Amino acid sequence: MIVVVDYGVGNIASVLNMLKRIGAQAKSSNVITDIENADKLILPGVGAFDTGMRTLRESGLVDVLARQALEVRKPVMGICLGAQMLGRRSEEGVEPGLGWVDMDIVKFEKREGRKVPHMGWNQVSMPVTYNDHPILSGLHDHSRFYFVHSYFMSPDRAQSTLLTAEYGQTFTAAVVKENIFGFQFHPEKSHRFGMQLLRNFVELIK
Repeated sequence: MIVVVDYGVGNIASVLNMLKRIGAQAKSSNVITDIENADKLILPGVGAFDTGMRTLRESGLVDVLARQALEVRKPVMGICLGAQMLGRRSEEGVEPGLGWVDMDIVKFEKREGRKVPHMGWNQVSMPVTYNDHPILSGLHDHSRFYFVHSYFMSPDRAQSTLLTAEYGQTFTAAVVKENIFGFQFHPEKSHRFGMQLLRNFVELIK
């Protein structure tokens, strides 16, 4: 069973609908025992970083999520804001992030010819290191995903970058740290590529 964490911020219905389309057993929940009993966890999120972190902390779920991710080592997927919250901090606000991935969240600088937020379809590229990673099975360089964001993930180490994309500069579109994955784009809105990515996550062995 996959649990999509319901902490009051996120595009939960769309994520559940896409999981249903690929035949995955999934539900949304903010119940601690459901999170403890889940095989995998998805942390969604839309909106501002500080709002997301405050809401997550007020939900009382941070400790149980940390145990499942860092001690039990269940596969965890962060989506959009949920991915950014995996880091330490964001230029968007002052609240500390979860700190599970060594990265900060930085803002796209406004430049001539580049609109912020970055919104729409964009191709991604795979660093050679992760060409055969099971989370990317069936995908290829230049697979297309749907983005909506003004801030992006900036990991400390190159090996944390799972995917990159171009938007007036090369930026990290996805991160990985062992069992923890963060995707800046929305796989639930990315049609066949998003379906494949979620299918890969469902099929990951703990």
